[in-house]
Formats: sequence, C-alpha cells, structure tokens
Amino acid sequence: MRAALADATARRGAFVAQMIVMVLNDLVWVAFWVLFFRRVNDLRGWDVELMMLLQATLTTAGGLALGLTGNARRVGSMAVEGRLDPILGLPTPTLGHLLLRRIDPIHLGDVAFGAVLFAVVGRPTPGRVAVFVAVVFAAMVVTVGFLVATGSLAFFTGRSEPGDVAFNALILLGSYPVDVFSGMAKVLMFTVVPAVFVAAVPARLVSDFTAGNALAMFAAAVAFAALGSATFHFGLRRYTSGAVFTTG
Repeated sequence: MRAALADATARRGAFVAQMIVMVLNDLVWVAFWVLFFRRVNDLRGWDVELMMLLQATLTTAGGLALGLTGNARRVGSMAVEGRLDPILGLPTPTLGHLLLRRIDPIHLGDVAFGAVLFAVVGRPTPGRVAVFVAVVFAAMVVTVGFLVATGSLAFFTGRSEPGDVAFNALILLGSYPVDVFSGMAKVLMFTVVPAVFVAAVPARLVSDFTAGNALAMFAAAVAFAALGSATFHFGLRRYTSGAVFTTG
C-alpha cells in the first residue's frame, strides 16, 4: 500500500485535482436530495437528515473501498486480460496484494467528502462517531467482498461484464432510501446486490442504533468477505495465463 500511495501521489497536482472533482460530484448529488426534501418533507420514513447520513456513509465507505483497494472492481478485467501473471509469482497472498497494489485518488475525494458531511450534518458525539467509523468499515468490507466475488465470475465465464454491471447496480441502488423499493427488488438489495448494507443500514445505525441491525450489518460484512475470498481463490485455480506481463 505504501508503494501504491507513492505512485498515486507522484503527481500531487493531479492527485488533488482528482479528489476535488469527486467532491464536486458528491456536492451535486447532495444538493439534489436537499432540494427534493424541501418539496417532500418525508419519504417513507426518510427525512433530509437521515438521507445526509446515507450519503455520508455511502461516499465514505465507497471511497475507502474503491480508493484504497482500487483493483477490487478490476478483478474481472485483469483475469480476462491475463494481468494476474506478475502477481502469482510473488511471495505474498495473491488477493491481498492485488487489492492493495493500486490506489485511486479520485475516490479518496469521496472519503474526505463523506467525513466532512457527517461532521456537518451528522450531529457527531463520541458514540455516534464510533458507530459511524464501525459501520463505514463494515460497509467497506461488504463492498470489496461483493466486487471481488462478482469480478471473479470472469474466471468461469471469460467475460468481465458481470463485475461492471454489479458495481453499477451496487452504487446506484445504494444511493436511494431502501424503503422506496418493495417486493423482490427489496429482497435482492438485502441478498444478491447488498446495496442496503453499503448505505441504508449503516445510516440507520448511526441515527438509531439497535443490536439487531448491528448484528445484521457485521454478519453481512463477514459473509461477503468470505464469499469474495472463496470465489476468487476457487476461480484462480481455473486461471489460464495470458502471458501478459504488466505491473498489475
């Protein structure tokens, strides 16, 4: 990770510029919800404060997952293009090295934005800060595990598209209050695409902590971490070298 950070910060101007671009993007999304709740005070139990907590947890957890483990969403394309070859010869755990080898500066802007948003609108107290940090870490694990699991499908299908579709679905669905969905869509968000565990459940825990929700949150983190690791390592056994030599 130190090597990845050194690579990312080699051009400090570009590093900062990418972070600023993402912060501006996040501001637009927050402004949309603020304007929305000025017209609609309550959306199935969600108000502007809870929605801001959702955005804070989503951007912070997503930023950590995509920023610090930049290759999490690239597992599929790396497998298809044979870019895992250089990593297989290293005396380090393959998945750990793969995830920590790349840092994406643009997503670190999400982390900064989410932390500041929570500090401004989250009414932080020592207890709420502790819960926020814990659920953000758990949401990050869910995100990375899910992206690795779906990306690893490329080992079996020879195509990286499922991982890309899964990533877009996770971020899109996670951006909305879970209670606007119903029926099978809501079931899918708790299981196949764990969008609720990336944003909605963490936001609820910060706003109104309950032991049941906390248990579900951390059970999801353990489950998707295990799923991602198992799918990757099982798929790695099927990996056929493409003889493409890169730095990963």
